[in-house]
Amino acid sequence: MLLEIEDIHVHYGKIAALKGITVSVDEGEIVSLIGANGAGKTTTLKTISGLRNLSAGAIRFDGRDISRLAGHKRVTAGIGQAPEGRGIFPGMTVEENLLMGAYARKESAAKELAEAYELFPRLAERKSQAGGTMSGGEQQMLAIGRALMAAPKVLLLDEPSMGLAPMLVQQIFSIIEEINRRGTTVLLVEQNAQQALQIAHRAYVLETGRVVKAAPAAELLDDPQVRAAYLGGELGDDVAAAADVTSQESVEAPSEGSADATEEGTSS
Repeated sequence: MLLEIEDIHVHYGKIAALKGITVSVDEGEIVSLIGANGAGKTTTLKTISGLRNLSAGAIRFDGRDISRLAGHKRVTAGIGQAPEGRGIFPGMTVEENLLMGAYARKESAAKELAEAYELFPRLAERKSQAGGTMSGGEQQMLAIGRALMAAPKVLLLDEPSMGLAPMLVQQIFSIIEEINRRGTTVLLVEQNAQQALQIAHRAYVLETGRVVKAAPAAELLDDPQVRAAYLGGELGDDVAAAADVTSQESVEAPSEGSADATEEGTSS
């Protein structure tokens, strides 16, 4: 197993954010974490990448216990993350943003840069443009491209469809599938459960810091409880589409960078 999260507990002060999460991700998979706001999805990713400390439990990556490993060393070990809210550097150009993703590499990142531009032709067209002047969809491409610059074995993606119009959502998810086909394992956090389950191999449902269901993604798509809670029941597709349409205007205007990010306690 490439990534193993075993019974992890995480606290914010005295508040328990994760209450014994156990998740595994095998090499070559797309695994999705779904759940409502506050379920612990983003906290799980931040803990894997070393941005949050464990209170208990263990994280193993590629056969190695990384529970106490510093975050920057997890990047060099092969864990990359595109965070919720994108977190691009607004005053840097597209290419400078991408190269920041390779800051820990000792060898040349020319190959990864070429691959990022191949995956995201829009970034190649705008490589000299300031990141903060790009649309929300373009910034999301930039955040994913930057994470790939470290040549990760596993890519952690946190809410990649947030604030995007339906057409761009489809494009982003198609690119995620292509990244996976090229050999990168993906752990995906996504509130658009319909889209996430359609591309994932397996998925976990989180509620209030715990895993309440784990199954192949196709099974969860047909699970009545999951459909009722996260897919809008029989109207799942229509509800998801309507939610996306309401956010369409955010794609046309330049993003405000970190303004998309929400506080951990009110998101995941």
